[in-house]
Amino acid sequence: METGLVRIAEIARQNPKERFTALIHHINHETLKECHLEISGSKASGVDQVTKQAYEENLEANIADLIGRMKRQAYKPQPVRRVYIPKEGSNKRRPLGIPSYEDKLVQKGLARILNTIYEQDFLDCSFGFGYLYNFV
Repeated sequence: METGLVRIAEIARQNPKERFTALIHHINHETLKECHLEISGSKASGVDQVTKQAYEENLEANIADLIGRMKRQAYKPQPVRRVYIPKEGSNKRRPLGIPSYEDKLVQKGLARILNTIYEQDFLDCSFGFGYLYNFV
């Protein structure tokens, strides 16, 4: 995936108005394995109650199945598990959404691709604000 991301970054840098329409092929078996390794094992499980450890027990088959569903457009994100956690310094609670483990993998892979594209819009001196928003 890294070579593909480098090429995407070059295109985004050279032509800021470029529209990227076909990027899902950059999420492959190796990419999802890398994403799996990056996700903390201490994260809460989603509505399906699948943890990193449980997913890892049959990792190769699980990733192959996920990629297969993505390729035939049969992958559907699961509902997010809603949990309410206490607000610090208050007796109020705030909502927290917890996606399923597979959804976390897909989100992490997509975030890599999108970061590669949009990273080109940011200046070295900007922290979270792209040049489009610097009206100085």
